Amino acid sequence: MVKPIPSRRPKGTAISKPNTDEPVFAQPQPSPDPTSFKNPVTDQNYTEIANLEPVPQPVDGAVEPILTLAQTYGSAGEAKVVAIQQAEQIVFHSVGDTGSVIGPDTQSLVADKMVSDFNEENSADVPSFFFHLGDVVYYFGEAQYYYDQFYEPFRNYPAPIVAIPGNHDGVVYATDPAPTLDAFLQNFCAVNPAPSPDAGALVRTTMIQPGVYFTFDAPFVRILGLYSNVLEDPGVISSQGGTNSLDDRQINFLTTALNRIKSENYAGAVIIVVHHPPFTADSTHGGSPQMLADIDGACTAAGVWPHALLSGHAHNYQRYTRTVQSMQIPFLIAGCGGHSPLASMRGTYRTPYKIDDTLTLESYDDTDYGYLRIVVNALTLTIEFHPESDGGVTKTPDDTVTVNLQTHTIS
Repeated sequence: MVKPIPSRRPKGTAISKPNTDEPVFAQPQPSPDPTSFKNPVTDQNYTEIANLEPVPQPVDGAVEPILTLAQTYGSAGEAKVVAIQQAEQIVFHSVGDTGSVIGPDTQSLVADKMVSDFNEENSADVPSFFFHLGDVVYYFGEAQYYYDQFYEPFRNYPAPIVAIPGNHDGVVYATDPAPTLDAFLQNFCAVNPAPSPDAGALVRTTMIQPGVYFTFDAPFVRILGLYSNVLEDPGVISSQGGTNSLDDRQINFLTTALNRIKSENYAGAVIIVVHHPPFTADSTHGGSPQMLADIDGACTAAGVWPHALLSGHAHNYQRYTRTVQSMQIPFLIAGCGGHSPLASMRGTYRTPYKIDDTLTLESYDDTDYGYLRIVVNALTLTIEFHPESDGGVTKTPDDTVTVNLQTHTIS
């Protein structure tokens, strides 16, 4: 069993402890997009390691690390939750693979369109947070790249950003003195919200996640985030029966979180997020069948299945319907957040394209950068894909799926 990387949160500090400092999100005044990077990416030629890296221990070794939306807003959190409950719905963003290594253009286009969603006639339609699906920076998750690839493109994003790491956020090369996930932990798993040295003069403070895998609890939705480690392919979240160096903490976490959902008779939307997709039809990456088997095993053990599963890694948009025990579960890949180039599909598919009796490719887009806008109320979960090419004034999604929360069917 690998030794866990120590948490940057001191032992004994509970995630529910009030923060002494308040979180800050967007710049006081919007600013134009940059035209170049301050720190050009110079590590492309290093060879990625081929071994799994240890997974950091969550705060206090909690089996199910939990972060609430209210905590991410600091002293404004209680009022934020009340406002969402009164609006009777929550809206949020999700996408992965936002970091670009060739310049700011594509990542800025996506971020700018996401920011345009905060300009709404109805306040209930304004997003409350952004859940990042991993690969915040490339290629090796180094602190020096966080300014250009994360803080600068999202400098005008006026809400919390939480994240699971992707493989590039955790991978290191042989001569890199920093341990795996070092910069990610500093910027997303800090003790309190505080200015980050990696943000330069920008005002966004660090996030206070309890770990790299955790439950994010918000009104109407509970998101279970997993870290699928550093390999290019496949994603790995367990020891896989003792065949690798990892332990099974994430399986225990997922099973515990799902069991809590069952014991509480939780009626909201349940979403599992993981960077590597369980399956994909793009020409660059393969699927992760053993990782999917681990997730299925936890769901079977708890008797609880998600209403949707989101991932990134493949640099395009794909949506599948997977049928499990008469439940229709959307599996979406949204790895089109700005990393260039986009990944083409293995072929041209007339959708819906039936792969087998349990899996259908419903829609895809391998030519547009974009993001997911997700709307949840007491009855339904709706996931929209918005390509940046539509521009900031376009509010109509190019693809939409709606799940009935009670029946677990797509309507």
